[in-house]
Amino acid sequence: MKLQDKLDNIREGFERQAPEESLTIMHNATAALERSGLADRSIHIGEVMPDFNLIDTEDNFVSLSDLLENGPLVINFFRGFW
Repeated sequence: MKLQDKLDNIREGFERQAPEESLTIMHNATAALERSGLADRSIHIGEVMPDFNLIDTEDNFVSLSDLLENGPLVINFFRGFW
């Protein structure tokens, strides 16, 4: 099963049980993101990610190139309220 199929299954399961108010908020936010054009300006499948440095949870700088020395990786950015 492809990753997209797994993500679609998770979303569909959530949508079957989520309160209508939550679904409305989620769908409105998704539509606003699509209208913003941000996805059109992001990195797409097959494009090379530019190297960057971030600070990890222990205040150490970590670069993409250093992480890639260990093999392929997935990068996920969490937007939080901390």
